[in-house]
Amino acid sequence: MKISEIKKNAFSMPYFSTIVPKIEYGMRKREYFIISYESDIKILKQFVPEPLEVKSNIVKFEFMNMPDASGFGSFSEAGQLIEVEYKGQKGLYSHSMYLNDFAPISAGREIWGYPKKLASPSLGIDTDTLLGTLKYNSVKVACGTMGYKYQALDTANVAKSMIETPIFLIKIIPHVNGRDVSICQLVRCYLANIKVHEAWTGPANLQLFEHAIAPVTALPVKQVISGTHIIADVTLPGGEVVFDYLKK
Repeated sequence: MKISEIKKNAFSMPYFSTIVPKIEYGMRKREYFIISYESDIKILKQFVPEPLEVKSNIVKFEFMNMPDASGFGSFSEAGQLIEVEYKGQKGLYSHSMYLNDFAPISAGREIWGYPKKLASPSLGIDTDTLLGTLKYNSVKVACGTMGYKYQALDTANVAKSMIETPIFLIKIIPHVNGRDVSICQLVRCYLANIKVHEAWTGPANLQLFEHAIAPVTALPVKQVISGTHIIADVTLPGGEVVFDYLKK
């Protein structure tokens, strides 16, 4: 391979059969179960990086099914997001994510900096209950429940909120010397091409369990505020760097 060829074609690892393709990452019938809860704002400030600011004590725990995702097929996901502001703009900081498929783990980390780890999340219907669970290896670390389709929400308002709310992430790539960091950036992403098919709310609850490697209890639950169940088509386009921690 010529140097010019490598510069032209290199995008992700491995070079000849990349796990992260250059495609439009569209997801059809993406299913969200979001539980909003009050936590300890002093603890949240310990985990949220500057220049983001924590303005509330609200955390969102998400369980998700992606049954039809471009490049990835079908997989499930769970994670925690913290309400933040950046220069007066409200958004969500992605604190932790757990997936059952390596390809979207690799793509999420390499392109945007999503904090993804391999685990076993699930989302389904348990008789009259929407049930989300997260296991790390053989141990259950989270369980969310909500009454199934109790009250419909305005899909237009839900779509507007999804479009307008950015996700903030820290993208970190370590240096090859094994000690330093080559990339450390604050990244902002938006969802696009959003079409909300259904949106519901109902009585909800959330249990988090102690685990050394999946420390979801680091953001403790004081009180559950609400539960939301959404089915939507979305696209995840490229993001933008809003702050470079290594730039002098």
